[in-house]
Amino acid sequence: MHSWTSASQRWPADGVRIVVAYPTGGVSDLVARSLARQWSEQLKVPVLVENRPGAGGTLALDLLARSPPTGRTLVFTASAALAAMRDAELRRSVGKSVTPLPVVPVAGVMRTPLLLVGTPALEGTTLADMVDYARSHPGQLRWATTGEGTTGHAVLERISRQANVHIIHVPYKGGGQQLTDALGGHFEVLSTNVASQQLNALREGRFKALAVGAPQRLPLLADVPTLAELGYAQANLDSLFGLFAAKGTPVDLVEQINQSVEQALRSSTIRDRLLEANNQPFMGTAQDFAEQVEREANR
Repeated sequence: MHSWTSASQRWPADGVRIVVAYPTGGVSDLVARSLARQWSEQLKVPVLVENRPGAGGTLALDLLARSPPTGRTLVFTASAALAAMRDAELRRSVGKSVTPLPVVPVAGVMRTPLLLVGTPALEGTTLADMVDYARSHPGQLRWATTGEGTTGHAVLERISRQANVHIIHVPYKGGGQQLTDALGGHFEVLSTNVASQQLNALREGRFKALAVGAPQRLPLLADVPTLAELGYAQANLDSLFGLFAAKGTPVDLVEQINQSVEQALRSSTIRDRLLEANNQPFMGTAQDFAEQVEREANR
């Protein structure tokens, strides 16, 4: 058993590891590293960040499931990864009882809108043009996401079914190579986060903004409609990101971590970074986050 810090925090004195389910350089990675620096300064313990991308976030969650429930290892990922993990468990458990997922939601961090763009390979400039192309070129339209079971994948499937078109899913492990290939026209459509590189590509005319997945239009992209506005309300999804711990982590420790995250989100350092990237900080208890994760997984 690891030793714990005294005073008001019961953190592992020998350090905490945050495993980010995505490659370096993205918004999730930057936010996790900002959180790690703030925790390290406040709690006087080492807080390390490790990237473990792949399989829509389930690789990182599988690692967490094998970790002891000490709070020393946390995973930063989207709630969609839990749905993918649950789906894999259901597939393995046909005819058997399904065991509970071996991870627990700890703290929500941010809600991230989805940005849907056409690459240089796409003919046309609107979502309707994309659907028309898919209908007239069955099985030829390629849509890249950050992996199976991600929010982008869910949006793809819902649009495909509603429009009754066949679209090829191109899953990536994360955003770096995906963005490079998108700019090179290796596929026609990209679903991604709203980040500086994507916005620069839009300004330069290298991408065509098709829609956003968000409750309302984004101030930074005020002329880009939401998927709901375009008639795809069921596909109008954003992503909820947060921290998860191994199942069995003490409840009081989960609450301590949750409170530390909420304190960090109230600081200008992290809050400003989120808002600048068009992300909305998620505030609430561990139970609030768990209930939201459950709703998203069922969705």
